[in-house]
Amino acid sequence: MDFLNNTDIVVGIGFLIFVGILVYYHVPGMILSRLDSRAVRIRADLEEARALREEAQGLLASFERKQKEVKGQADDIVAAARAEAHKAAEAAKEDIRRSVARRLQTATDQIAAAERAAIRQVKDRAVGVAVAAAADVMRRDIETRDADALIDAAIADVGDKIH
Repeated sequence: MDFLNNTDIVVGIGFLIFVGILVYYHVPGMILSRLDSRAVRIRADLEEARALREEAQGLLASFERKQKEVKGQADDIVAAARAEAHKAAEAAKEDIRRSVARRLQTATDQIAAAERAAIRQVKDRAVGVAVAAAADVMRRDIETRDADALIDAAIADVGDKIH
């Protein structure tokens, strides 16, 4: 039994006995079945992760489309608001132009009325002066000839003051 003194042979025989025991108790089959079941679980997890990733990509694409739609709608709203503001500004400018034109016309009419009133007052004053002059002349009992000349002179004087 010289070969038992050789450690390589003893280790080899021990290894074979160990492998034999493992095979006898079906240890390799149990290990393989557990590895297979773990592989199945990993495949299922990978499939689920792949499905979740595809769903997430679909949701992301959907949200990006919605974001573009909302941005487009917001741009349309802003453009419409700008157009409306521009129209309102133009309408306000036109209203101001009309108001200024009305006020200018009113002021022009008031100035013309004031001119007419001033002319009327001057004429009334001239008539009053002429009447007073005529009354003065009559009071003095001037001769008719002289009175006519004075009245003609007063009328001429009033005519000069009016124009």
